[in-house]
This record gives sequence, C-alpha cells and structure tokens, in this order.
Amino acid sequence: MYKIAIDAMGGDFGPYPIIEGTILALKEYNNFEAILVGDPQKIKPLIKDKKIYSRVHIVEATDVIGMEEQATEALKRKESSIYKAVDLVRKKEADAVVSAGHSGATMSLATLRIGRLKNVSRPAIATLMPTYKRKKTLVLDVGANVDCKPEHLFEFGVMGEAYASSIMHIDNPRVGLLSNGEEETKGNELTKATFKLLQKLPTFIGNVEGNNIFDGSVDVVVTDGFTGNILLKTSEGVAGAISKLMKQNIKKSPLSMAGALMMKKVFRSLKKEIDYSEYGGAPLIGIKGCAIISHGKSTPKAIKNAINQAINYVSSDINDTIEKRLEEVIIKG
Repeated sequence: MYKIAIDAMGGDFGPYPIIEGTILALKEYNNFEAILVGDPQKIKPLIKDKKIYSRVHIVEATDVIGMEEQATEALKRKESSIYKAVDLVRKKEADAVVSAGHSGATMSLATLRIGRLKNVSRPAIATLMPTYKRKKTLVLDVGANVDCKPEHLFEFGVMGEAYASSIMHIDNPRVGLLSNGEEETKGNELTKATFKLLQKLPTFIGNVEGNNIFDGSVDVVVTDGFTGNILLKTSEGVAGAISKLMKQNIKKSPLSMAGALMMKKVFRSLKKEIDYSEYGGAPLIGIKGCAIISHGKSTPKAIKNAINQAINYVSSDINDTIEKRLEEVIIKG
C-alpha cells in the first residue's frame, strides 16, 4: 500500500479540486493511501464517504505559499502545506508528493529536502507530448533548470532514457537532442558540446528538430529548461488556439455544424490527446523519491491522474535504473 502525500492547499482554486481528485483516485486505485496536507477545517467537510475516509490521513499545515511569492521563501516556511508534504517523503512517511501549488517551491523543496540521486547534478521536469502516431514523446527539462551545462543535459538524456524504459515500457528508447537542425554541426555551443557527451549512449540518435517531437520519430527529447518551458507553453497555446479556431469556423454555417456532429467522436479523441489533465502532472526526475508537479489550474481529473502517475513512478525501478545507468556511463566515459 503506497502512501501519497498531497498538497491539499496548492492550486489556483483552493482545496476543492485537489480533494475531489484525491477521492476519484481512491475510488479507482485501491493500492494507496492519501495523506492530505493542509487545513483540516477545509479538508474534512469535502470528504463525505466513510469508506474513502478510512484511507485518508490529514496532516495539519497552517501556511500556504502563494503563486505570486518567491520560491526562495519555501525553505523558511516550515508550516506551509508544500513544505510538510515534501518532508513526509524525506522522512519516508510517504512514498511520493503531488502538488498543484507553487511549482518553484515544490522543485526547490524536493531537491533540497529529499535530495538528489547519486551522480545527478540537477533534477529535471519531464512532460509527455502527443504525436500523431498515438504514442508519446518525453521531453526534459521543461522548466527546472534555465541555465544548463552540457553535463546537465547529458544527465537529462540518461534520466529520460530510464523513464522511457521503466515507466513507458519502451525497449531501447530513442534519445534525441533538440537543436535547430539534424546535422551534428548545427546548434549553439551548449548543444554542440552536449552532442559529444550523448554519443556515449547507444540509444542516442543525434539532433532532432521541434517538429520531430510530434511525429513519433523519437522517444526522449533533451533540452535545457529555458527552451523546454517555451516549447511546452507554445504547444499548449497552439493547441488551445486551434481548438478555438475550429469552434469559430464550425459555427459559421449549418453545414459545418452538421459535419461537426458527425465528427464528434474524432474531436473528443483529439481533445483527449492534447488535454493536460490526461497526464495529471510532470515528474521531477532525479530526486531520491517522487514528486509530481501539477498545473495550478488542475481539475479533479488532473489530480486523479497525477496521483496515478505517482503510483506508477514509485512502483517502478526508475531511480535504481538512473543510478546504475549513470554509474555505467561514467565508468565507460
């Protein structure tokens, strides 16, 4: 029975979607207990099912780190919900932490309080991107490390390879380096130096371009957190804009509306592919435990899927795999 610590106060809409998502997860997955961290007076009234309540533990936290506050404040705020949730993992009273709160605070606390895996310089945030081949592409880093050195990106490649193998169950995942051209000579100083390091990995297929993320030709894409975050936000923006444009054009004529009704299942399937709530959150890979960082605007469905992601993570051997692979490449290198 896994124990998942959940920051009940994080998120843009207060505790309701967090608690509701936890209840959905408890109903669907019977292999975990939820540790809800936050204000008991706000949490308890939202849990009405006695059977569900038997698998819930509440840890009181009197403080919440707001989205507008500095991440550097997190280490000082020991009574905050995210600090206490992360500390449960550090003390091994929980196997994983899930938070839709301040992402910077979650990253900082998870890295400094839980600690990094052996030979990991910088943990990375990984996210799954859809492809038209009905499979996903793992991209990392998408925001944890704005400024990176070649050795950091090399570690991201090893960690991404391990995640694709252990969590996504891909044999010999193809690892690519995001650049402005496929040729080895393309890129900036960072990517050129990283290219040479990644050649140590048998699974490295070379440079890939932005379009390759969505065509299924690569399983893991490595980049720095600055570029990766722009990629992530741009992709979300494009998906949203296309959806709105389709709705606007459909409403222009009765014929378009009739056609849209016939394509309802197709549209529903497309929405599912690009909806962030289907993935729940992004794992912070490279720490001695598991932290899932969810969107501030997470719905109950997104929280449920984030919890499932945490369960899959802690039930795998990914952290051992990362340490072993890094040890192997260091010895070979």
